[in-house]
Amino acid sequence: MSSFLPYLNFDGTCREAMTRYQQVFGGTLTIMGIEDVPGDEEIPEGFAGRVIHADLSLETGGILMASDTRPGGGRVPQSTYVSYQAPDVETARRAFEDLATDGDVEMEFGETFFSPGFGTLADRWGTLWMINVEADGPPPGMG
Repeated sequence: MSSFLPYLNFDGTCREAMTRYQQVFGGTLTIMGIEDVPGDEEIPEGFAGRVIHADLSLETGGILMASDTRPGGGRVPQSTYVSYQAPDVETARRAFEDLATDGDVEMEFGETFFSPGFGTLADRWGTLWMINVEADGPPPGMG
């Protein structure tokens, strides 16, 4: 089975961001820091405390992965969003409001012609999010 899995990169804030995402979405968070790498390799300059891999696994099967880049190596996303499909409007609204704290709302969360709840934002780490509640049927005029 093939699939696409989002993999986010941070410039030293991966642990903080992924811990917050677990608080927002639930699930199981696994974090491997550079200090956890097997062997006695010396940690490269500037890498102390950085995350080399993290994954947040939801009970529904969704996975969000991330790591820290080399110092100064991260880029803020320009047009790629992580799309979260919530089971209901209340769950979606709560996730939207939590992620919007100290972030920038692009499109306020609300009902649209294609969804009972949808909104977009950039969170405090620069990750772009689309929060959506799947409609019960196709949008008007599309089915």
